[in-house]
Amino acid sequence: MYLTRHQTTSGPRWALNGEYLPTHINLDLLLELPGEALRGLLESVPNEGVAHDPFLPPLEPMHEVWAGGVTYLSSEQAREAESGEGDLYARVYVAERPELFLKAIGWRAVGHDHPVRIRKDSHWDVPEPELVLVINRHLEVVGYTAGNDVPSREIEGENSLYLPQAKIYDGSCALGPGILLVDLASMRDLSIGMIIRRSGELAYKDEISVSQMKRGFEELVTYLGRELSFPQGAFLMTGTGLVPPDDFTLHSGDKVEITVGELTLENEVA
Repeated sequence: MYLTRHQTTSGPRWALNGEYLPTHINLDLLLELPGEALRGLLESVPNEGVAHDPFLPPLEPMHEVWAGGVTYLSSEQAREAESGEGDLYARVYVAERPELFLKAIGWRAVGHDHPVRIRKDSHWDVPEPELVLVINRHLEVVGYTAGNDVPSREIEGENSLYLPQAKIYDGSCALGPGILLVDLASMRDLSIGMIIRRSGELAYKDEISVSQMKRGFEELVTYLGRELSFPQGAFLMTGTGLVPPDDFTLHSGDKVEITVGELTLENEVA
């Protein structure tokens, strides 16, 4: 099952497998349900025509997008290099408790074919391709989408306490194009790839397997749900294992293509 959200003349609307759902069906409602009930509801509702309108990010305006950090060895090594605080990030990587932080609220996220941004007060900025877990109110993982976390390596490297400013700003979080409703077992060996093109030329290309994550999905979700409730569900970015070289920074006009499993998210840098 594949859910997408679209901008129609009458407002945002959800679709299932390329066909519009009834207007009263939205992701808030779906993620209030247990996983089996969610699938049962979607199997029972009629479709209302082919979804042909532009994509919106596949979440509701008040959904929270959280993120895990230092979940791949390559990410830990990159954080050490940019900050000079090797011991800090090495300890996070091996610690029992993972690093988790709020990345965006739904209305701040952008979707497929929408522009992402880099901060005007930063000179070292990169895209970070990530598998994004879709979680219901019962802390069950019901599917995934593709994500691009666009942080300032300069600001984060200057001081680890500047993480919120490095990570959270307008246009720094892209999700999409839709949500694949699948079980956890089918996600464990997904491939994540990233291609960056500049002026039509290839500037970066690499891929990694989700199996290289140090943290398990269940571990990240369990810690996220400690002392936090998500009545309409939430999204959890699981970290990046692809880090461009230290001499690379995004420029306006760059085109970033991120593939996670069967999904491809494309955004141009504003």
